Amino acid sequence: MYDYHTHSSFSDDSDTPLSDMVEKAIQLGIKEMAVTDHYDPDYPDPEFPFLIDMEKYHATLLDYEDRYAGSIKLRKGIEIGIQHGDTIEKCKETAAGFDYDFIIGSFHCFCGNDLYKNDYSVKPVEESVMDFYEYMYDNLGKFKDYDVLGHFNIIDRYTPYVPDYKPYDEIIHAILEMIIDDGKGIELNTSSFRYGMGDRTTASKEILEDYLSIWKSRNSLPASHPIVTYGSDAHFTKDLAHKYDDAVAYLKSLGFEHLALFDGRQVSFTEI
Repeated sequence: MYDYHTHSSFSDDSDTPLSDMVEKAIQLGIKEMAVTDHYDPDYPDPEFPFLIDMEKYHATLLDYEDRYAGSIKLRKGIEIGIQHGDTIEKCKETAAGFDYDFIIGSFHCFCGNDLYKNDYSVKPVEESVMDFYEYMYDNLGKFKDYDVLGHFNIIDRYTPYVPDYKPYDEIIHAILEMIIDDGKGIELNTSSFRYGMGDRTTASKEILEDYLSIWKSRNSLPASHPIVTYGSDAHFTKDLAHKYDDAVAYLKSLGFEHLALFDGRQVSFTEI
């Protein structure tokens, strides 16, 4: 098992000590675990600033990487919340400020709004969803310091309903083309099952299929296989490797043959 999206008490929305997460991962037989605590500069909710004591975080990652080396490969990671304007510069500085193994680029906000607390009654849901993907496309054109885009269609978790996605096919396709041409990947994030999204996975079936189709259509690519990671997005030990076997089987059914792994920001692959 390989879990490439996990959180600890270094994230504002988790109280779980990193040592507990690592030791539980070892008990579960996880071979590699990427610690990807939240750094979300200029997050609009003052109760959750999503900032990290970087000096302590980096020291702990290095310490635990060495301490648990005989039991698990601990990948030094971070999840960076991407936003526009001056925030992007903060994201770039953080990505370059430490020798990470793996960086998730995520969107927890759009157009200055927190996805979780945004009032989706102000305008039609369909318009908000389009705003989200246009915002994603614009920002990913400026921020390239990530390895995998986290929980692609996360907005589906928060809107009152999931609208017909046909109007978004073009913008999503363009985002996926950009990701692939930039040598980046996407993830299958199993938190969707914990949030009651039914069979609406993140990324969704349609997004995963489009990603794979675009990748196959390219003649020359930096990576030897399409880059897709598994991530539980666990904030508590009980959620580590959640539905891992189901997720891997699902990816295989869609035509993916490998999971992506990272070491020093360099990708490798393991067969599924």
